[in-house]
Amino acid sequence: MKIFFLFTFSTFLLSAFEQATASAHYDKILTHSRIRARDQGPNVCALQQVMGTKKKYFSTCRNWYQGAICGKKATVLYECCPGYMKMDGTRGCPAVAPIDHVYGTLGIVGATSTQQYSDISKLREEIEGRGSFTFFAPSNEAWEQLNSEIHRNLVDNVNIELYNALHHHMVNKRMLTKDLKNGMTLVSMYNDQKLLINHYPNGVVTVNCARIIHGNQIATNGVVHVIDRVLTAVGNTIQDFIEVEDDLSSLRAAAITSDVLDILGRPGHYTLFAPTNEAFERLPRGVLERIMGDKVASEALVKFHILNTLQCSEAITGGAVYETLEGNTVEVGCDGESLTVNGVKMVKRKDIVTSNGVIHLIDEVLIPDSAKQVIELGGAQQTTFTDLVAQLGLASSLRPEGQYTLLAPLNGAFSDDTLRMDQRLLKTILQNHIIKVKVGLNELYNGQELETIGGKLLRVFVYRTAVCIENSCMVRGSKEGRNGFIHIFRQIINPAEKTLHEMLRNDKRFSVFLSLVKAADLDDVLSRPGEWTLFVPTNDAFKGLTDDDKDILIRDKNALRNILLYHLTQGVFIGSGFEPGVTNILKTIQGGKLYLKTVNDTLLVNELKSRESDLMATNGVIHVIDKLLYPADLPVGNDQLLTILKKLIKYIQIKFVRDSTFKEIPLTFYKPIIKTYTKIIDGRPVEVTEKKVTEERIIQGPEIKYTRITAGGSDNEEKLKKLLEEEAPVRRVQPTRRTQGGAARRRTRLAYS
Repeated sequence: MKIFFLFTFSTFLLSAFEQATASAHYDKILTHSRIRARDQGPNVCALQQVMGTKKKYFSTCRNWYQGAICGKKATVLYECCPGYMKMDGTRGCPAVAPIDHVYGTLGIVGATSTQQYSDISKLREEIEGRGSFTFFAPSNEAWEQLNSEIHRNLVDNVNIELYNALHHHMVNKRMLTKDLKNGMTLVSMYNDQKLLINHYPNGVVTVNCARIIHGNQIATNGVVHVIDRVLTAVGNTIQDFIEVEDDLSSLRAAAITSDVLDILGRPGHYTLFAPTNEAFERLPRGVLERIMGDKVASEALVKFHILNTLQCSEAITGGAVYETLEGNTVEVGCDGESLTVNGVKMVKRKDIVTSNGVIHLIDEVLIPDSAKQVIELGGAQQTTFTDLVAQLGLASSLRPEGQYTLLAPLNGAFSDDTLRMDQRLLKTILQNHIIKVKVGLNELYNGQELETIGGKLLRVFVYRTAVCIENSCMVRGSKEGRNGFIHIFRQIINPAEKTLHEMLRNDKRFSVFLSLVKAADLDDVLSRPGEWTLFVPTNDAFKGLTDDDKDILIRDKNALRNILLYHLTQGVFIGSGFEPGVTNILKTIQGGKLYLKTVNDTLLVNELKSRESDLMATNGVIHVIDKLLYPADLPVGNDQLLTILKKLIKYIQIKFVRDSTFKEIPLTFYKPIIKTYTKIIDGRPVEVTEKKVTEERIIQGPEIKYTRITAGGSDNEEKLKKLLEEEAPVRRVQPTRRTQGGAARRRTRLAYS
């Protein structure tokens, strides 16, 4: 029982210590500063001072190793840590600073102006007497920087105005920096005015956005913290400030229209980057009118300027990303004395402190992606695409109330030859990059087909580390706008027009391979619908092959099929869809394995370079190679065949096992396709299955006879009924073969099941 009590009590102490130190960032940074200065002697702290200014910081590791604060070079200073002092003839700061009452401590820390004003305002007697006070004492420089009119009014009325102002800097209890929790509100000794405390992870502690520059100077009747500015009374909310500030009338109108203004009147710790009227006037008129006329867009716009955390300018010593009320993020940083938002100097006036947050006035309007039209989402790397869309009249077809997806190639994807094309052809190409529906990245699935505004169907291929549409794969940078998504692609998308067989037949480079395919009775496989990856050797791969050699190959159909089907795999595998440098193992129809990887944007197949990759067909993809592929573990048992293969294949040692034979590969591996893919219906993905149905119409005089052949498996009646209710009528495709006279005429249609 005693052991249990000791364990429980120890756990409680550790927990309490962790909670106490969790927000004591100032003290942690101070400890690091002592460690950095340990070579200078005891109780010395290392600080950084921004060159050209008097600003000094106990720095984070990031600022320390960068040697800069807010992008400006910082020099290293060594000073006595708070509470310690030097002694003549000794290193470091071995002596403890004298402890005096609060009034005397003001002199010890060098806040002599505050000490003087305490004397002439009759506050001295109070802060020399009994009590426990916290005094946030403005430095001498802070009094010098105070507005001259305010300063004069205080000094002219020392018994009331100055006395009350100094009381506003005091709390009627001792509060060390470890006690000053982030988001805490203290009550000052003047009229119960609020003091907003923020304690940031970089060690900066602020009081109404004034930074503590020298903390924890203990006094007999309290503690003194020196701050870098004079505090003024805080009474209004952010909403109150917006409602009376003439220079924010445009923001006020947008906040009222979007019902966001009331949020800024509630208790909280907000930061508002408030665009001035001039900032709104700089927006293109059409853009401003569209956003203001759309409540969803205007709400997104206003909320994009609001953080749900209080970020004082003095706490920002480097760039950091913050989430806005709109949901997206902004980067807030600094450049010398200037605040930056998303890397741009735009803050005109900073640190307007209110009872529920802080306001920074900016001279630019921040427009979030969610308030932009989809065509406005294009960045600097997609300007060629967006410019062409506008120039060719396609931008006007993207209606604000519509839903679209732009597949935007990078600028480098557009060659000079492409840009010199006839405009009608170029327009067709661009239409293939605009999808009729709004599809996000997380809604894309392998096998999905997306219809463009030009009527083309584009196939989606999803791999482990890539998402591709036809021949082109995405890069990072997808964005969602008010009426659609934009996805970024490496290359121009080229929808397939021909089957694998048609592509081989139309390219003389593949004539030898095609003749072998025909001899092996495989040309039908490459003609029908399917999803294949075919590695095609050019005629160069067959150099040295005589007609007699070819006849020997053709006579052994099993051997020929084994060789050819080692070049064919099920599934569509785009070269640029593979993770660079990583080996991908594909099982071929022959049964052997192919080893693929991409190195320096080149596809390697069994370490052989593909001369041309990603040639898209309607039923697969072709990768061109200049060597015949052969499985290294497949033995040859025929001397003649071995001689022929050694002529063609020199990059591997072919095994010879006397009288071994090749296995028979029946065409049962090929089945009429039943295709499942995902469609986006009413904004949600729905699985759809299509069967290819061949309808043969035989015309003989006046009599018409129909023969219907359906490839098949069982149907899900309930799913069929549901899909037929949701989908459009049956889609028909163009006839695949036409003949004249009395010859048979065949056409294909799609039936949903």
